[in-house]
Amino acid sequence: MFYENDYIYIEREVSQVPWLKIFTKEAYKELSDCPCALQKELFEKILLCEKALIEFYKPDKINIASFANYVPRVHFHIMARFKHDAFFPECMWGKQQREVKNLNLPEFEDFISFLKIKLD
Repeated sequence: MFYENDYIYIEREVSQVPWLKIFTKEAYKELSDCPCALQKELFEKILLCEKALIEFYKPDKINIASFANYVPRVHFHIMARFKHDAFFPECMWGKQQREVKNLNLPEFEDFISFLKIKLD
């Protein structure tokens, strides 16, 4: 976890692509279970993370997902996707399309520093 406030926390999913996960601090099962203030906070942070990923990495596409089948609590995945990543155009849980060892992207730790400025 590299960011938290009263409502949410954000962590990294280790992956070939830059991938963030935003969780509610309280364990709500469905988005509609969340109070309006929490819903607002979630969407503000999702959009902020999306814009930061676009600005920093210049991806071909951003993927945002919320399945919560294995982890039955409200959380969102925000991923920067590239036409030459191993799974594109499939989702990151889909069928791998090609072998890719390194996308030659800026360091994720540098992105975290960039994002934290925007989150504060």
